[in-house]
Amino acid sequence: MKVILVRHGDADAEVPEGLEDDARALTTRARQTLPVHFSALAAHIGTPKTILMSPLVRAVQTATLLAQALGYEGPVKTHRGLFPDGPVGAIEALLGDFVGETVVLVGHQPSMGSAAAHFLGLPSFPKPVNPGTVIGLERPDEHLAAGKLLFYGAPGQPVADAL
Repeated sequence: MKVILVRHGDADAEVPEGLEDDARALTTRARQTLPVHFSALAAHIGTPKTILMSPLVRAVQTATLLAQALGYEGPVKTHRGLFPDGPVGAIEALLGDFVGETVVLVGHQPSMGSAAAHFLGLPSFPKPVNPGTVIGLERPDEHLAAGKLLFYGAPGQPVADAL
């Protein structure tokens, strides 16, 4: 199984009046730079079976930009297991439906970094998971062994194939 973890892009610092943090949108700069970043990673990501995203506005916008950059026309679905403080167990449970497939999960910190560490069998993920970071992992379908890092792509940095 190939798992692509994506932290949403940089979001506006201010919460829209009368709304909550869930409504914070991507910054104008993020909406301009993320498509270029994601396009550069398209060959590494490949064609996913599905894209799952947090229901928060900034994650939905990031997933939409990613799908456009990949030329992806498959399912893009929200899932509550990808909320910002969602437990790794909730993310683990999501993967059961995608054995042997490529799945993209668009979420937040700290859950994306925690999931990467968990899937790699590490106590913590050794690189920063800044907004827009994409982490590609190969994971055994039986989930009994640690996975392998395929790539780490942080905005504005060269793609790394090792930690």
